[in-house]
Amino acid sequence: MLILGIDTSCDDTSVALLRDEKEILSNVVSSQVDLHAVFGGVVPEIASRKHLEFIDIIAKEALREGKADYRDLDAISVTAGPGLIGSVLIGLCFAKGLACSLQKPLIGVNHIEAHAMSIFLERDVDLPFIALVVSGGHTMIIRIDEPCRYSVLGTTKDDAAGEAFDKIAKYLAIGYPGGRIIEEYSRKGKKDHVMFPRPMMDDNTCDFSFSGLKTAFINYAKHHRIDEKNIADVLASFQEAVIDVLFQKTLRAVKKTGIPRVVVGGGVASNGRLREVFQERGKEGGLAVMFSSPGFCTDNGAMVALLGHYYLRRGIVSPLDAKAFSRMALPGFMKC
Repeated sequence: MLILGIDTSCDDTSVALLRDEKEILSNVVSSQVDLHAVFGGVVPEIASRKHLEFIDIIAKEALREGKADYRDLDAISVTAGPGLIGSVLIGLCFAKGLACSLQKPLIGVNHIEAHAMSIFLERDVDLPFIALVVSGGHTMIIRIDEPCRYSVLGTTKDDAAGEAFDKIAKYLAIGYPGGRIIEEYSRKGKKDHVMFPRPMMDDNTCDFSFSGLKTAFINYAKHHRIDEKNIADVLASFQEAVIDVLFQKTLRAVKKTGIPRVVVGGGVASNGRLREVFQERGKEGGLAVMFSSPGFCTDNGAMVALLGHYYLRRGIVSPLDAKAFSRMALPGFMKC
């Protein structure tokens, strides 16, 4: 099967061409980082307008790189949510137009599930497994029983982990995207310089909350001077607190389910320290921890095409009046 995957969930416009499960013929990504950097975060209106401007160009480039034509496609897979609703609608409406004009199946997929399944673009993983999806907009723990069958074990009650990184970077005026910049500073810092709180660690759930940690950092910054001498130490301590919470909550999900396999995806999964902590502590706890390559951790059309492949193989497609959604939809939403 030849599937076109489209993702416009946030600020990256991405279109990929996938043959069957593993053969990525193209995976074109147009980033808007420079446009949003001046604001210290993604501006939804700007993001959706740029998607509208570039979606057709990126789609044609993906087909050109994949040496294919629209008429060669077997299906169009697209992110239907969650994400910035204006951005999601651009990709979804474009995909609907293609599906209608080509008389091909439309498959609207869940962006979070696509991140969780992106590992299969590069390797096979025994099922079931626990997936931690951690990005600028989402922090969730999901149990994947098989392709297209999953359940949410935990989610953030407020800020996502990546969002907390971005807001702290914006507060300190050190640049955007915050996660990448904070990681750079933290490499030279002492991880125990400040003992920041670990929110919701004792609540016996797999849920997250990072707004309190963000507030604790800001309160610290108001009462202590942060300059070139100590910024690396302070940011390393903050990063360590975030990663510690992510690991401990994931470990809790493993203990609750008895599933020793963990897959970590999403943009924050590119963080070198996070990978180091999960690999080291996971090994100590007898866990098999796996990461997608950094290029497949960030938003991309290839993971959307892959998930579309799994749904199409099961005969599950979406109607042309499928709706976009900004928050996590319940499992099986495509069957309705």
